[in-house]
Amino acid sequence: MTTQSKRIWGWWMFDWANQPYNILLLTFIFAPYFTSYVAPDSVSGQAMWGWMLAISGLLTAAFAPILGAIADSSGHKRKWILLWSALYVIGASALWWAVPDADQTRILLILVAFAIGMLGLEYGSVFTNAILPSLGTRDQWGQISGTGWALGYVGGLLSLVVMLLVLAENDLGVTLLGNPPPFGLDPEAREGTRAVGPFSALWYIVFVIPFFLWVKEPPTPQKRPNALREGLSELVANLRALPRRKSLFAFLGGSLFYRDALNGIYSFGGIYAAGVLGWSIIEIGIFGILAAAVGAVACWIGGKFDARFGPKPVIIFCILLLILVCIVIVGTDRTMVLFTPVAQGSNMPDIIFYLCGALIGVGGGVLQAASRTMMVRQANPERMTEGFGLYALSGKVLSFVAPGMIALATTLTDNQRLGVSPLIFLFVISLVVLIWVKPEGEPDFKCASSLHS
Repeated sequence: MTTQSKRIWGWWMFDWANQPYNILLLTFIFAPYFTSYVAPDSVSGQAMWGWMLAISGLLTAAFAPILGAIADSSGHKRKWILLWSALYVIGASALWWAVPDADQTRILLILVAFAIGMLGLEYGSVFTNAILPSLGTRDQWGQISGTGWALGYVGGLLSLVVMLLVLAENDLGVTLLGNPPPFGLDPEAREGTRAVGPFSALWYIVFVIPFFLWVKEPPTPQKRPNALREGLSELVANLRALPRRKSLFAFLGGSLFYRDALNGIYSFGGIYAAGVLGWSIIEIGIFGILAAAVGAVACWIGGKFDARFGPKPVIIFCILLLILVCIVIVGTDRTMVLFTPVAQGSNMPDIIFYLCGALIGVGGGVLQAASRTMMVRQANPERMTEGFGLYALSGKVLSFVAPGMIALATTLTDNQRLGVSPLIFLFVISLVVLIWVKPEGEPDFKCASSLHS
């Protein structure tokens, strides 16, 4: 295996390593467990979860572009990634203490721990995404990004299978294999399910090793003592110039809305299934397996379409697909499917929601992979980490909107189904803003990128 092939595989392994935080903790295992067993009730649990995600999103938005600008001026991204990895591991590990029916103090501590891990995940992604342009030529970025996201899905899928087969117990105290969790874990205290936090941390520690072994940074000038000041000055100058970069500005604006809506789907999909359809953690996990399996294949195929046609049409298709999914979800509960009543005890709502899970896997995974490619096309290749910092800012500056709107709508209507309806509005806005995005990016950046590659 050549040095460049190792760099690509090492970069892919970062996606593999960090995916359990999204699949196991944010979506399919811990979030529904928290709202169903830790919080006083599912409605207040969904509201608390929404406020926590909103606050952690604001923190990401506040610091990601600053940290990216500093990293571009000082170099040594790997040292920064070590720090974010530590936050990831600490935050995930602390979720072990999320005992059922916890008091308010412990609930607050668990929410803080989850937010710390999320910050590690988000900041780490800013720095690793900025490495993408150095992994191949411009026409290879889409395939590399799509394959990385596909492998991330496969990693998340395998971790979810392990959790369901071995650790996560249902209300009868047994796993999907019909056995109690191993190692003396107490099923009555939900210790098998709570182990999802330490398990995610251990998974990350093991599988991130190839990244640090193989992804060496290109030679950079020696670290300058005024890197902090230079980085901040560059950031301020680029922020002031951003409105004149119409294509980049439009992409950041459009992605602001559709990524916020997508995060809303990921964050509340499992919570919705538990509260509205009454699914168990294991049933939600099976839902996640379907979504991850279909998503992995879709990301690989989507990468080929990205490389062939460019990321913009891929992004548009995925947004339209996710709008359809949201409409179906809002119109489905135990009594109806697409706003049409069904017979009592019908399994049609379950079938429809499983189908929605598969489509979320397709639309969400491909959308994120294509967005990563689009950001590389739009950004200044000489300030790529700062560019992905701005990308994180655009994804988080209003990240409190989706969870905040869901929390507010849930609180006002006292209805989880209606609580997720604002996501449709966010997706539609993003489609309008993306009209002004040039598929190949700004002309001057494109030329610089060609030289850079």
